[in-house]
Amino acid sequence: MSHVIDTDVTIIGGGIAGLWLFRRLNDMGYKALLLENATLGGGQSIKSQGIIHGGIKYALSGNLTEASECIAGMPARWRACLDGEGEIDLTGVRILSDHQYMWTPGGFGSRMATFFASKALRGRVDPVKRDEVPKVFADPGFKGKLYKLNESVLDIETVVSELIAGLEDRTLKVDWDQDSVIRFGENGDITAIECTAGGETYEIHARRFVLTAGEGTGDILQRWGVTSPEMQLRPLHMVMMKHKHPYPLYAHCISTDIVPRLTVTSHPTDDDQWVWYMGGDIAESGVKRDSDEQIARAKKEVEKLLPWVDFSDAQWATLWVNRAEPKQSKLLRPDAAYCKAVGNGLITWPTKLALAPNLSDEVVKELQGADIEPSGNEALALPEALPRPTVTGPFWSGYFD
Repeated sequence: MSHVIDTDVTIIGGGIAGLWLFRRLNDMGYKALLLENATLGGGQSIKSQGIIHGGIKYALSGNLTEASECIAGMPARWRACLDGEGEIDLTGVRILSDHQYMWTPGGFGSRMATFFASKALRGRVDPVKRDEVPKVFADPGFKGKLYKLNESVLDIETVVSELIAGLEDRTLKVDWDQDSVIRFGENGDITAIECTAGGETYEIHARRFVLTAGEGTGDILQRWGVTSPEMQLRPLHMVMMKHKHPYPLYAHCISTDIVPRLTVTSHPTDDDQWVWYMGGDIAESGVKRDSDEQIARAKKEVEKLLPWVDFSDAQWATLWVNRAEPKQSKLLRPDAAYCKAVGNGLITWPTKLALAPNLSDEVVKELQGADIEPSGNEALALPEALPRPTVTGPFWSGYFD
């Protein structure tokens, strides 16, 4: 037997960008569903470092670039939500650190000090007072300069849980190779998404289908036959270090390059240890190294930059993540959330975790421009027979067991 489910918007992809949009549209009264083929937040989102970037690290060349200005307002927007005063209630999110820091190794930093003191960066970057120095840097061995950024670091699992809370019955787990298929019409529109469960067939119709599937969007575009926009992937080879050092680290280490030499965030484990998660230049250049070589490089960097900390008993591992983005010339980093209408679909890439609210703005603008208004969603719920996706686990699961 076939059942038809009519929606205003059906979102394909349950990362932070899709979930933020899903929550916002439902709060606005749109009849919106979310489809995910794995776990909620389980792709790029959980493998991000959880930093709500304000764009400062992109201004390291000494000039405030378009990229840095585009996301300058994102930390305040997220903070309003975390405080219960924004467009979405994120008061239940675990804040790992209120600030990401930026430090320069000893013997470097006078140019940065002048730059960070500039009028354009006032209120976004502040020198750290002696009595406010994070404990990990409160050691005579630290000889560098330390700055505090207005960038929070969030626990992504709890962000996912907050965004989905109360809307679980409007989500659907799909398997594009088994029980789910996207139907396309001769005019290039998406006609329906067809799912099978318990011997029943369900046809999901929507006035707009929004692709927020990150890397998975590329596969959908191929099935759809859409050649523009194209997707590019920029890989990262991230490093994880699990250890018993008592203090967390949330900081970018900068030297003379536009890419931070090392970006570290810290994540508590169930056995009262920390996983220090390392990105920055080491992750970008690390795509040319295998796991053993990458770990060896990371050990040297940590020993050189944090010589006063003993990590002799630490466990090390690496993971790969692809950043999915609209194709740019020379694989340059995009500077804003991307949203393009194709037929009755909207193809999107947030390009940055922090830009999820900006992406939702772009989608809402497209919907309103097409006169697609909320039709009311009080009675919207998928049949219980349909499977629902679960929230992802920690990014380090399976690496240190």
